[in-house]
Amino acid sequence: MTASTILAVFVAFGIALVGTGLMRQYALRGNLIDVPNLRSSHAAPTPRAGGVAIVTAFFCSLVLVAYLGLINVRVLSALIIGGGTMALIGFIDDRWQLRASIRFSVHLAAALGVVFLLGGIPDSALARWGLHGLWVGSLIAVLVLVWTTNLFNFMDGIDGIAGSEAVFVSGAGALLNWYQGGAPGLTAAMLCLAAAGLGFLRWNWPPARIFMGDVGSGFLGFTLAVLGLVANQLGRIPLEAWGILGGFFLVDATITLLRRVVRGDQWFEAHRMHAYQQLARRWRAHRPVTLTVCIINVSWLLPWAWLAARTPANSKYFLIAALAPLTVFVILAGAGRKES
Repeated sequence: MTASTILAVFVAFGIALVGTGLMRQYALRGNLIDVPNLRSSHAAPTPRAGGVAIVTAFFCSLVLVAYLGLINVRVLSALIIGGGTMALIGFIDDRWQLRASIRFSVHLAAALGVVFLLGGIPDSALARWGLHGLWVGSLIAVLVLVWTTNLFNFMDGIDGIAGSEAVFVSGAGALLNWYQGGAPGLTAAMLCLAAAGLGFLRWNWPPARIFMGDVGSGFLGFTLAVLGLVANQLGRIPLEAWGILGGFFLVDATITLLRRVVRGDQWFEAHRMHAYQQLARRWRAHRPVTLTVCIINVSWLLPWAWLAARTPANSKYFLIAALAPLTVFVILAGAGRKES
């Protein structure tokens, strides 16, 4: 790791750490408060929109990485324009509660823009699943970007869970990219995102003093998906490895959504039916659930992701092996089950 990369990482961490505190003061003065209701997993009114600090920290450090010539203009544009769009619509939603159709339209437009800039999933990656074609790869890339954005929002329901997930996925992704000899600029960008998330976690770790809000969760989900897409296109980290790293969020959000759709629920409405929310009520605390997810990430998912990155030809089998037990776990934990 070069001195320039270390500097960019410290810039990201410092801005996020200080900026989150400033955002907390702004939210308190501006009455930007998350008030508990029947669908909440917290009990006390808490400031939100702390994700603004994550966005600011990442963008500042990313510009520094680009200034040093470590990242190309297309990737920089996709991350800043696409991520900035997600952050902006998220902040507006935090303030005025937009309709789901408006949010989805913006998510879709941002995803289309990124795929236009970067391209979709290459044929070499599609072939592992028996698929081929430019349009197929582009369509799947758009779906991945939109779904990852929304699932991160769904999973941001208890203290520390979304922030720690972002730190893990981006940090582990940086480790894999470096180990595989990937582009140094991509490793630096991933580390900067991890550092920004870590600075925010200082304020969001249970018991949280501020929430990231939609401005943070949507931005993180989208940005992690873009980084995964770029890492896959460069041929160093297969998309399956990226899916393994985010496996807990992917499985919990997907199983919960499917069970609600099958049951005929209004699936786009807020709820408390994810496995992690069920566990938080059962254990009567957020911290043990967040710690459990962190332990699963490091001890179970990271080794499988490393195997997938080392042998891309078998990565789909490692993906299945990693996520199958998690699927059983979240179902037993109550993912998608109605509250009594």
